[in-house]
Amino acid sequence: MRPALLDPLFAPVTTLPGVGPRVGALFNRLLGTPEHEARVVDLLFHLPHSVIDRSRRPAIRDTREGDIVTLTVRVAEHRPAAYGGKAPFRVLVEDGTGDVTLVFFGMTQARIDKMLPLGATRVVSGTIAVWEGFRQMVHPDRIMSEEEAEGQPLIEPVYGQTEGLTSRAIARAAQAALSTRLPALPEWQDAAWLAREKFPAFGEALAALHRPESVAAFAPESPARRRLAYDELLASQLALALMRASHRKAAGRVNAGDGRLVAAIEAALPFALTDGQREAVADIRRDLAEPQRMLRLLQGDVGSGKTVVALLAMASAVEAGRQAALMAPTDILARQHFARLEPLARAAGIEVALLTGRDKGAARTKALAAIESGAAQIVIGTHALFQEAVAFQDLGFAVIDEQHRFGVHQRFALSRKGDGVDLLVMTATPIPRTLMLTFFGDMDVSLLKEKPAGRQPVDTRAVPIDRLGDVVDGLARALERGARTYWVCPLVSESETIDLAAADERFADLTRIFGPVVGLLHGKMSGRDKDAAMAAFQRGETRILVATTVIEVGVDVPEATIMVIEHAERFGLAQLHQLRGRIGRGSGASTCLLVYKAPLGEVSKARISIMRETEDGFRIAEEDLRLRGEGEILGTRQSGTPGFRLARLEEDADLLPVARDDARLILERDTTLASERGQALRVLLYLFERDEAIRLLRAG
Repeated sequence: MRPALLDPLFAPVTTLPGVGPRVGALFNRLLGTPEHEARVVDLLFHLPHSVIDRSRRPAIRDTREGDIVTLTVRVAEHRPAAYGGKAPFRVLVEDGTGDVTLVFFGMTQARIDKMLPLGATRVVSGTIAVWEGFRQMVHPDRIMSEEEAEGQPLIEPVYGQTEGLTSRAIARAAQAALSTRLPALPEWQDAAWLAREKFPAFGEALAALHRPESVAAFAPESPARRRLAYDELLASQLALALMRASHRKAAGRVNAGDGRLVAAIEAALPFALTDGQREAVADIRRDLAEPQRMLRLLQGDVGSGKTVVALLAMASAVEAGRQAALMAPTDILARQHFARLEPLARAAGIEVALLTGRDKGAARTKALAAIESGAAQIVIGTHALFQEAVAFQDLGFAVIDEQHRFGVHQRFALSRKGDGVDLLVMTATPIPRTLMLTFFGDMDVSLLKEKPAGRQPVDTRAVPIDRLGDVVDGLARALERGARTYWVCPLVSESETIDLAAADERFADLTRIFGPVVGLLHGKMSGRDKDAAMAAFQRGETRILVATTVIEVGVDVPEATIMVIEHAERFGLAQLHQLRGRIGRGSGASTCLLVYKAPLGEVSKARISIMRETEDGFRIAEEDLRLRGEGEILGTRQSGTPGFRLARLEEDADLLPVARDDARLILERDTTLASERGQALRVLLYLFERDEAIRLLRAG
């Protein structure tokens, strides 16, 4: 139960003065989620992203184009629109050193007479522009009498907005929340650490950012901002440490057998394992031989051979007489894993079953019976595996593929299906060290950096979209050589508002040119249609597969050697790297064409440049973090992933190791968080909605 102390913060924003149902609906659009409407805590954690500094009060003659200024002026002249209609209404104001024209579109004479009566003195704020050699200010932000200006803050916070909800309205609501809903919270941080860093109290830090007294409050190094970032990072690291402690505390079982099945599978492989794969298998078998439960991350770049390592690890558990399960994020990926791994497992005498949400009727009943009886020694599936109806005879080892697509807590749902289950998590998204600590701080890590022997580097080129005809001509020549091609589009069907290529439309275009060798695959298709499209491409019946990013993770067709990514400027670096990883998986030379629409912004230019320079996913991940920040780097945020609101990892990365060490020390000294600081830290965990960690404390 969340402590009653926090109830005012978790109340809906509509409990704030001045926020009725209509404005509340706008806040829901801005800050709400499918799980809950916008709450006071969401508003307070929606920090301003910048400020307007109105402390500059120059004379008109000292202003320059682009300056945000506050001027004290006399209203000299009204200049109504000469021809009515859409021409602007202009008002000339002056201060003895010069003049500025205030420009208003769509405003009535009566309203302007009221705001700016001739001869009156007014204080106006806004941005200076220059038009035809004269200073002007289009739609000033503020127009006030001298008396009104006295009470206005000189530093005004600027918030991310949604249509119908202005930054000023958000600021008013945030002020009301600070004044009426922010309780006095116990101090959860170490006193010596606070003093050393000169951090204010939590409430003071929030107030300093919502009521800034200077531009410096928003500097990356400002004590208030860093204090809030550290609070959020500590909550995250403490939750991860509690999860690790809980996982380790539960009794484990020895899950490594004699190695005979592992040897049989290795003998059946058509290639030799890389050194990295051998090391990872050895790491996992060492963990499985221990009585503590394993919690390990296997991180490998695209095409580094993680799936084979997972199979050899699962075979180790089968040798010990237990079952193993592999959970993939999508139906396509689960079926592909099954198609690749089942023949290898069968060669060693291991029975493999497949279970996804699409399996119905007799097939589902048969799979469930095989899992429950133990006849299915390895089970491959989607999140359907942790549904209530699925009962394992003796699950001892679970593999979760592409962990970040499930969320931090969901990995435990599968491990609860057995007794002392060892857990291996895999990701093909190379993760910078800072994000590694954030998402996987509770895990041991094995890295696969090499690619299997025989893989060729991918030739990556950037092509402006006006040369699309050349791309299609090149494709025709490649088809004659028997090549297979992915053509990736960012949307499924044409949007009226965004000028992006659509998979449907591109499929129609390419079909007109090349005929029935063109296939289509996107997320809105039924599961059976997706499978059929993928199977046709794998068999070579279709040789160009037009797709959305549904092919981003795990899809493996070694014969595909060309990747066209249309509107490459719209994709993140990590996503471009994952898509490129779908080719270069066989022994043939491969080419990736990044088709972009000019002119490119600085970030898009940098992304494309990095893609052309390197195939090293770990370097790409670091660059992606630098260019974009943590928000998008692991793809769509899921419930249970950090999704930081106050911390910015590109600026606060140095605080992560400190938070991790602090969390470890806290739990060494106070395992159940029972001390005075421990009780305050429980409040911190609830405040940042790490409730799962508190449940683990209660269970322990």
